[in-house]
Amino acid sequence: MSDLPRKAVTRTAKLAALPLGFAGRATWGLGKRIGGKSAEIVARELQQRTAEQLFKVLGELKGGAMKFGQALSVFESALPEEVAGPYRAALTKLQEAAPPMPARTVHGVLEERLGAGWRELFLEFEDKPAAAASIGQVHRAVWHDGREVAVKVQYPGAGDALLSDLTQLSRFARLLGPLIPGMDIKPLITELRDRVSEELDYGLEAAAQRAHAEEFAGDPDVVVPAVVHQSEQVLVTEWMDGVPLSEVIADGTPEQRDRAGQLLARFLFSGPARTGLLHADPHPGNFRLLPGPAGAGDTAGAWRLGVLDFGTVDRLPGGLPETIGTCLRMTLAGEAETVYGLLCAEGFVRKSVALDPDAVLEYLLPIIEPAEVEAFGFTRGWMRAQAGRVADPRSPAHQLGRQLNLPPSYLLIHRVTLSTIGVLCQLGATVRLRDELEAWLPGFATAD
Repeated sequence: MSDLPRKAVTRTAKLAALPLGFAGRATWGLGKRIGGKSAEIVARELQQRTAEQLFKVLGELKGGAMKFGQALSVFESALPEEVAGPYRAALTKLQEAAPPMPARTVHGVLEERLGAGWRELFLEFEDKPAAAASIGQVHRAVWHDGREVAVKVQYPGAGDALLSDLTQLSRFARLLGPLIPGMDIKPLITELRDRVSEELDYGLEAAAQRAHAEEFAGDPDVVVPAVVHQSEQVLVTEWMDGVPLSEVIADGTPEQRDRAGQLLARFLFSGPARTGLLHADPHPGNFRLLPGPAGAGDTAGAWRLGVLDFGTVDRLPGGLPETIGTCLRMTLAGEAETVYGLLCAEGFVRKSVALDPDAVLEYLLPIIEPAEVEAFGFTRGWMRAQAGRVADPRSPAHQLGRQLNLPPSYLLIHRVTLSTIGVLCQLGATVRLRDELEAWLPGFATAD
């Protein structure tokens, strides 16, 4: 593979093979059962094969296919455990790695964007990528002033690939729906497609990262690498070591999990309040757990959260909307009529629809349980229960949920919040969420 596959017909054929492959394996499984294998063994083999094909296709194509896979991977906590196991390993791979772009292609992009003497900008440059993501890959290097840096190089043809993939994926979104109960896949794909131009623009990404790096400079809890250099298709930032959050999810101690979860929640709510920007790509590959400053010791509270990849952000000049905090506070207080009025005013309830305010309150309360208690233990079981409650067509929650509306201005905030909760459940973290809401969410703290 010389670079990112760009021929639309080739990419379309590979993506179209996904649902056909799902159907083919179901037929294979039926044959195995007729041949004498138990249903449980066949189902496990079937899920494993499906997971392997999903990663192979989405990972190799990179582009929008991989971007979709990364977005999907943070919701694996909602899958029933007997299904989640085989998918978990395959989807988690999408958070940290993908088949790399050849060195000659990387050198070509660097020469085109940084000039023929690009090597003089670096004291060292590692051709083997340190990470490969959906639209670019990262190389470790040493800048000419001696700083260790991360060099992100965009795949040639990434823009066309993103649009082509997401268009094709939207055509069979309904077939992918069962992967995540209670979640409508098509709006997720549409929203990802709408963000393509922003994510391809490394100038916008550099500006968002600079804003965060300046605001969080010297922060005891959150670390954002500084931007060193930026040009079209190339972004150079300070290098950041640390334990990837995916490793904390897999092998972290309870103390690491809780600390990572607390800081992730803190960053989610403090970021918009402090910078006017919402980091909108909260999959585990974009976060690191870092040791505290020298002299801080090895206690769990000394760990810090490193934040990467500001390619997708939501601009919120006044921070998160105050209506969210007010509505959350009123729901916890049992003020059904007030909550219903707020939801109607913001467009969550269409003018043509009339709902029972008490039923709406009953629908919301289980979802916001983490904000009600002093500390909440996020688990995959809790996530599955919430997803199942909303997904079951026989459930009153399912019927009511179908009548609610998500205004476009809240779409990205909603996805980021759900994704962050998904990561907290993957971590199995106990988090004092209410503390973060009171400190950072406008409208939530009770007025004095």
